Amino acid sequence: MNIVRDKRIPMNKNKPKTFLGRIVVFLLLMEDGILIGLFLIMLGMATVQILLRNFFSTGIVWGDVMLRIIILWIGLVGAMVASRKGDHISVDLIARYLPQQIKGLVEGLCALVTALVCTVVAYYSLQFVFREFEEGGIAFAKMPVWVCEAIIPLAFTAIALRYFITSFNNLTAFLKSPD
Repeated sequence: MNIVRDKRIPMNKNKPKTFLGRIVVFLLLMEDGILIGLFLIMLGMATVQILLRNFFSTGIVWGDVMLRIIILWIGLVGAMVASRKGDHISVDLIARYLPQQIKGLVEGLCALVTALVCTVVAYYSLQFVFREFEEGGIAFAKMPVWVCEAIIPLAFTAIALRYFITSFNNLTAFLKSPD
């Protein structure tokens, strides 16, 4: 079974050398597992809703709300995975035609701006989740609203950290490279 992994993580024969490396690999696998699990739950819930509506003229009252929340989670966990693998949507028209000497600088600065924007979004979404926690609203089936929204600051924080690391790596590589 081939597992696609982040090539930037040093691994020796599928086993990380350090304890920190093992933690990182565990977190990455957990991230992938959460994404797959959410997709399967969404698929199962949607199938149950369709079957109940078509054959029994009923459905789970909170099923549609749950599906919308799962879609939010899938989108944001998917964005985390995409930012890890570098498969996110990007507009690199300018970077594509830049000379190789300054390409690292531009990519590093773009990653830094992305990290800063994600940090701002994470901060304000965390404030939003705190307010929802204080209000104590229920989203569905006794599930608090703030739990459903907690993925927003979590995902943007993870994406921001990844882009800060990418920016640091690109900018230090640019500064170390001979002109």
